[in-house]
Amino acid sequence: MCKDLAMGFAGTGTDEGQPHRVAVLVRPGLLPMELGIVHQLFRQARSAAGEPLYEVLTCTVEPGEVRTSADVTVNVVHGPDLLAEADTVVVPASDEDYGPRSEPRLPPALAEAFARVRPGTRLASVCTGSFVLAAAGFLDGRRATTHWRSAGDLRRLHPSVDVDPDVLYTDDRNVLTSAGVASGIDLCLHMIRSDHGVSVANEVARSTVVPPHREGGQAQFIPCPVPAPEQSSTGRARSWALEHLGDRLTLAALAERASMSTRSFSRRFCEEVGLTPVQWLTQRRVDRARQLLEETDLPVDRVAADAGFGTAASLRIRLHEALGVSPSAYRTTFRGGRH
Repeated sequence: MCKDLAMGFAGTGTDEGQPHRVAVLVRPGLLPMELGIVHQLFRQARSAAGEPLYEVLTCTVEPGEVRTSADVTVNVVHGPDLLAEADTVVVPASDEDYGPRSEPRLPPALAEAFARVRPGTRLASVCTGSFVLAAAGFLDGRRATTHWRSAGDLRRLHPSVDVDPDVLYTDDRNVLTSAGVASGIDLCLHMIRSDHGVSVANEVARSTVVPPHREGGQAQFIPCPVPAPEQSSTGRARSWALEHLGDRLTLAALAERASMSTRSFSRRFCEEVGLTPVQWLTQRRVDRARQLLEETDLPVDRVAADAGFGTAASLRIRLHEALGVSPSAYRTTFRGGRH
């Protein structure tokens, strides 16, 4: 969730008691894994009472068999009319997206399909599905990403799009894009977390056996994501830090846990995580504060202390930087004012 938390949350709901409807718009050459990611993650999201929070349906321009990038086809029964009933529309990649591109416009049938999308509908793309959103005009003036190999093409064909090739996903005013295939997982968890909070998203992540949160600003391509056997890792220090978020944590203390100098630790940390130690620690503390605001009635100053921000004023600054809201507004969003 970024600066448009209030708008995104208010704009993604359905009638009371009805699950949020996600329409996945597929095209010939569909990457099956990307379709599976959307269905798997959203369909696992449940309320405290065990009720499904999302309904996920697949549609295409012409219902019937749709070719995939594998040796199978998928039979899609829903046509483009489904887009008019969706609260979120997700566009996965197609193998036809790859390679040199010279046409920035949508095919007429696809343009007609997008004309059915209601104003205020949340839009998202996985990998090079971003080219479809860009060609439809939804990314004009917005920050967006795509697979790093295709970022140059996206920038060339759509100069009005603010292309950022170095992040896992973007969320700009209810229009979201993600990088490669696996970052579609991060994008879906981000949307679930924005709609229903940390606990629901974490439970989906646990069920899927994936990390609960990789920040959207994390680099797509890390030169040395896994250290060589003879090299030390910062993993032990990160695990220790997560257990001591409420303590005063210094770079020297973290480096000592990894048996490194502060300089070596900082360099290795960036190579393994894609963030500086301070950036990573701030994000984890924001995550902890969000969880406490969602799940407990602790006063804001106690939440700030337990999350490691020290004071309520510091928490307000950090939460506003990350989400654009105050702690009380965030709690009201996810706890209905019960605080």
